[in-house]
Amino acid sequence: MENYDNVLIVKYGEIALRGKNRHIYERMLMDSIRKNLADLGDFVVSREQGRFVVEGAGLEPDAAIPRIACIFGVVGVAAVLRPDSMDLETLKAAAVACIARDFSPGATFRISASRADKSYPFTSDKIAALVGEYVLEKIPNITVDLRNPDIHVKIEIRNQAYIYSAEVRGPGGLPPGSAGRGVLLLSGGIDSPVAGYLAAKRGIGLSAVYFHAPPYTSERAREKVLDIARQLALAVGEIDLRVVNITNVQLRLAEACPPEKITILLKRAMLKMADKIAAAEGAPALITGDSIGQVASQTLRSLQATNSAAARPIIRPLSCMDKNEITAIAHKIGTYPISIRPYDDCCTLFLPKHPETKPKESIIISIENRIDDLPALMDAAIADSETYKF
Repeated sequence: MENYDNVLIVKYGEIALRGKNRHIYERMLMDSIRKNLADLGDFVVSREQGRFVVEGAGLEPDAAIPRIACIFGVVGVAAVLRPDSMDLETLKAAAVACIARDFSPGATFRISASRADKSYPFTSDKIAALVGEYVLEKIPNITVDLRNPDIHVKIEIRNQAYIYSAEVRGPGGLPPGSAGRGVLLLSGGIDSPVAGYLAAKRGIGLSAVYFHAPPYTSERAREKVLDIARQLALAVGEIDLRVVNITNVQLRLAEACPPEKITILLKRAMLKMADKIAAAEGAPALITGDSIGQVASQTLRSLQATNSAAARPIIRPLSCMDKNEITAIAHKIGTYPISIRPYDDCCTLFLPKHPETKPKESIIISIENRIDDLPALMDAAIADSETYKF
C-alpha cells in the first residue's frame, strides 16, 4: 500500500457541458470544496480530466467525503488509490489492494475500466478483462458477478490512474451561486425551505425574507424560521435572512379589504416588499414555495393575480409537485421536523373561512390602489427589518 497515494476523486456532471464557460463553473465548485474542507486541514484541490482531485497530508476520507458530497454540482466522491505508475501490472496490484480493503470469503466482484487517455495501449474492456483475471488468480474464494457484485472496482485512466470500489453520490446540479442570487420568501411551513433547496440546486445563491407579525405570531414562530434557515444553510451554503415585521401592513389590509380577498392582497404585499429587497441586493429573481392548487392563494387564477406585484420573475420550483414529494425532500434536508412545530406564521392571521380562489387581477389591484398609505407602511416595515446570516 505504500506505493499508492490515497486521494479523493470528485466527479461532476452537467458542468462538463458548459462549453467556453466551463472553467468558471469548475472554479466555483473547487472554491466550494476548499471552503467546506478548510477546517479539516490544508488540502490541495486540483483539476484532472473531467474530475477534481483532493489530496494532502492528514486527509481522512470519512471526515472529508461528507463535506464534499453535499455540495451542489458534485455527482460523486470516492476515496481512491493512485499508483505511481500506469503500467498494467501496477493496475492489477492496485485492484487487488482495493478489493482487499472490503473483502470477505465468498464475495463477488466486477472490474470496470474507462480511458480518458485514449493513447493508453489497452482498451477499457481489455483492461477490465486482464485485471479481473489477475484478481481471480490472487484472491481465493472470490467470483465474478457482472450484474450485482459485492465489490465493484473501477479503474480510470486519465493523466494518472485511479482505482476505487466505493462512491458516495452527490446531489448534482450547479455550483452554489453560479446562476446568480434570488430572494426566497421563507415561511415556517414545509414548502418554502424545499423551494429554496431546489432553487439552490440550480446554482441560485439564496437570500431570504420572513414576514413576522407580532404580537399575533409568537417569538417561537420567529425562532422556528431562524432554525429552518440555519438548517437550510447546511444544505445550500450561506443564507442571509431578513425578518420583516408585517403587522401594520396586515392590520391595514384587514381594515380596508373584503375578507375573502385579504389572502391575495397580503401575498401581493409580501411580493412587493420582497421585490424591493431583491432590488436593493441586486437579486434578479424571487423564489416562492407555491404548489399549484394546494391552497386558495395558489390556484392558477390566484397566481395570476399576484404575479404583477413583482417586477422580477417569480421562480416556483414546487409548482407541479404534490405534498408527498415535497415532504420527502423536506425530510432529506432536515427541515421537516422544524417546519411542523405548532407555531403559526403571519399567513394564518385573519384567514377567511372562504378565501377567494378565482380572483380578478383588475379588482385586486383596484382595491390595493385605494389604500393610499399602504406603500409607506411597506417601506417602513422594510426599513425596520433585521438581518441574520447563516
